[in-house]
Amino acid sequence: MSMSWQELRKEAYGLSVSDRLALVEAIIRSLQNELRPRPAASDEVWERLRGSLKTDAPPATDDEVEAMLEQRREEKYL
Repeated sequence: MSMSWQELRKEAYGLSVSDRLALVEAIIRSLQNELRPRPAASDEVWERLRGSLKTDAPPATDDEVEAMLEQRREEKYL
């Protein structure tokens, strides 16, 4: 299902300020990626990154991730 421009705009105005700012950020990132595509990372880079992210701690829950994202938005935009 795709939205018309008017429907999308109406939905965007219904979002909270922090969600609208996050939406703007996501749109800007998508445009940057299209306008300045970066070369794909090699398999070696991905393996090194994967190894650097290993931890013994359990993964964060969805609620914890949402709280972290909200805190980051508040720090960034307020």
